[in-house]
Amino acid sequence: MSEDTDEAGADDSGPDGEDAERPALDADAMEARLEEAAEALEAAETEADLDAVAEQLDAVETALEAADLPEPDDEDEESPEDRIDGRLSELRDDLEGARGPYIEDVTAVLEDAAGTLTDAEWTEDGETAAVAAVGTLLETVNEAADLDLAADGETPAEVVEDLATAGEAVSGLRLDPDDDAETIEELLTAAETLEADLEAAEVWDDLTVREQLDAQGFYDVLDPKNRKDFPPEWNAVKLYEKAGDVEPILLALETFESDFMEENILDALEHIAPEAAFEPVHDRAQRRDRQAVRILGRIGDERACETLEDFLGGGDSKLERVTLRALGAIGSTDSTQAVANRLAADSADVRSAAARALGQIGDTRAIDPLADILAEDDADEVRASAAWALNQVGTERALEVAADYTDDRSYIVQAEAEKAAGA
Repeated sequence: MSEDTDEAGADDSGPDGEDAERPALDADAMEARLEEAAEALEAAETEADLDAVAEQLDAVETALEAADLPEPDDEDEESPEDRIDGRLSELRDDLEGARGPYIEDVTAVLEDAAGTLTDAEWTEDGETAAVAAVGTLLETVNEAADLDLAADGETPAEVVEDLATAGEAVSGLRLDPDDDAETIEELLTAAETLEADLEAAEVWDDLTVREQLDAQGFYDVLDPKNRKDFPPEWNAVKLYEKAGDVEPILLALETFESDFMEENILDALEHIAPEAAFEPVHDRAQRRDRQAVRILGRIGDERACETLEDFLGGGDSKLERVTLRALGAIGSTDSTQAVANRLAADSADVRSAAARALGQIGDTRAIDPLADILAEDDADEVRASAAWALNQVGTERALEVAADYTDDRSYIVQAEAEKAAGA
């Protein structure tokens, strides 16, 4: 067998039946093979032609891996190995680009489009455009593939089902990449057009904050007279607060990123303390926002207690006082122990707030620790708070403990003791 016989690096049998390895290709031979592959790729008309080109490229790659090519004398010069490997990569990319399209390419684009329909937050105009885009796709698919797909959906969620049906129908088509290339190309173009139309359809993130709120009717509460009194957003919040209309206020809280607006929105929520505000306010309270903690206290939802108890004993006395007042306002007896523990705080203000919170909770288990504070604390304001708390607990024993201090050295303690004695 001659040395210039096909496949580089292949084995053949010698005259004695033993395997004999053909001579390895040098750089020039490999580059010549690549040029032949490039010409074959240019002339390819069928998938079989492309498969043959792939085999040529594989043969050159095998030869390159086995070759021991010299390095250039000039270190700045590209080596033959790098040059051949680069050309090989280019041709593989060209080969991949020449293949198809396949019906699988169409179904893949349709699946991506279904994901977009499901995940996007469409505006009203965007929904209309998205539904229309799916309708256009189905018409094109019906015409190209002689199908009878229905476009019944009227919302993105509904047309996703229409699109899934279309994907199943398309994937079941028996289309050959060579014989039916024109039909597959038409279907792929229709799918890519759908993808582009969905990308162009309006979603909420495309709008400015004001445009989003305007589209949702936030500014409808304003008229020419009150619109000019304040910045419109602030004035709208005040009007909704006055009307007790919580939903637009929560919409504004979710939408605005302005510290100024958030402060004013939280002020409005603090005034009306709606149960519907629990989740967004609780989210802010978890960031140790004192105003959010106050609002949770006013809302009075026991779900906040675990979060609030975590703020006790952390060293921030301002946050602790606000938190203790909130726990007292909520009034859950499950918080009694956590609050009572703060009667031992270093800060007299914190101890006083803890005593008052126990009074608001009204748990009789707090009588003994409050009695200890009344007898032993060195701050009169704390002792007065303990006496006040015992009055709030209001049982016979609690009142008896407080009433023992009618002759106390502190007037403010005396005043609370006299209330207990007269109860």
